[in-house]
Amino acid sequence: MLYTVANICLVLMAISIAILFIRVIIGPTLSDRVVALDTIGINLIGFIGIIMLIQNTLMYAEVILVIAILAFVGSIALAKFIEGGVVIDRGDR
Repeated sequence: MLYTVANICLVLMAISIAILFIRVIIGPTLSDRVVALDTIGINLIGFIGIIMLIQNTLMYAEVILVIAILAFVGSIALAKFIEGGVVIDRGDR
């Protein structure tokens, strides 16, 4: 029963990632694209977590942590870019 529910969840999450990818491509504003990319990262974390449950292993825990860190840093960098157009401030002003 758990495997059936987990597989259904994987299919629904794959559909969600596909819809979000479409939103990234044709999003009307840059902030919509940033939110879609952040949500793709969150969905990937859940996707890998469900795969870990199905395979009954902890082998992918580091992968989840790396994806979470990259999604966070990417969201911060894109937010700074939207705000001022500069990601890294050099302090030369």
